[in-house]
Order: sequence, then structure tokens, then C-alpha cells
Amino acid sequence: MPTYRLHYFPESGNSYKLALMLTLCGQSFEPVWTDFSGGVTRTAEWRKTVNEMGEIPVLEEDGARQTQTAPILLKLAEQYDRLGGESAEEKFEVLRWLFWDNHKLSGYMATYRFMRTFTPSPDPNVLKFLRKRLDDFLGILERHVQQNDFAAGVKPTIADISMIAYLHYPAEETGYDLETSHPAIDRWLQRVAALPGWRSAYDLLPGKRLTHYV
Repeated sequence: MPTYRLHYFPESGNSYKLALMLTLCGQSFEPVWTDFSGGVTRTAEWRKTVNEMGEIPVLEEDGARQTQTAPILLKLAEQYDRLGGESAEEKFEVLRWLFWDNHKLSGYMATYRFMRTFTPSPDPNVLKFLRKRLDDFLGILERHVQQNDFAAGVKPTIADISMIAYLHYPAEETGYDLETSHPAIDRWLQRVAALPGWRSAYDLLPGKRLTHYV
């Protein structure tokens, strides 16, 4: 059985994606808290020794470091034969929503949430721009999960694990009351949270928390 170490910080939705996937696959991991707010990932030493891309998370499997969340999710799905889709059509849908999430939903929500909640003086024009984009992306997702139980159809996949990550954080952080604004997304989040073994990010990922400014 592989031994895993996960470099993370609790507010990182991308870290949560890997922590949740490992948990749902019945795997444990050693949590390695990283001082993101202290700038550790921006140091030359960290990029030389941990991740040349300067990003969190980093997953070590038997000492071998892996980076970039989406390909790691795909690798774990294949390795444990879990949540990867079954038919060719489902696997295509997994890739379609996984890539959309990385480019659109997670990418914008991570930036918006960080600026809005964890920075002392965010630029209101930048927040307005990001919010407009997010409203569009959430509208796309809302319509999709009105018609589908999960991203790729009737069963959960890593596409769901990826997309729920930043959306499941508290409304005071995201700025969205999804139960009111996007009820189909809220119901979908509840369906994913009902999976055996599901745990929230702040339950799975201990460690010092970032300062809230709102």
C-alpha cells in the first residue's frame, strides 16, 4: 500500500480535492502544513526542493512528488478504480468538466475568495470583474445540475470532487449563499457530501488558518 504525504494549507481547495479523493479511496496521508501566507511557496529553496511550479498542493507517493491537481485526480481514479467514470462517454464528460473547472470555476473562485476574504484591501474593480465571471460560470453549473445528479451523469466522479472543492467553503468566505442563489448547486453539494467517507476541508486539513478580513 502506498504511503502518502500531502503538502497543503487548509484554505486551499486544490489541496482539499486530493485530501478528499484519497479519503474516499480509503487511503490515509500524512498532512504537511505549508505556510502559504508566510510566502514559503515563493522562496527559491521551496521551489527547488518541493515544487518548481511554486504551487500547493504537492502529493508525495512513496517519496515521489506529484504536482497539479487534475492529473493527480486522474491518476488516483485509475489507480484505485474509483470515481473515474465507466463508459467512454462518461470518461469524456469527466475530462470535459474537470478541465472546465480548472480553467473557469475553481480558477476564478479561488482568486475571488482569496482576494475578497484573505487580503486586507482588495481592489473593488477586480472583485467586480471576478464576480461577474463567477456568476456566469455558476449559472452554467446550476443549469447542468438541474438536469444531472452529478457532473458526468448519475454517478459521482472526480469531476464532482474537483468542482465542489471551492464551493463547499463557508458563505462568509465565498460571498455566495448558494442555497438561495443557486439551489440546484446546493442540492448537488449535499449529494456529494452524502458520499460515504466525505469530510469537509477544515475537518480533513488541520493547521494554522489564514486571517479573515471580512
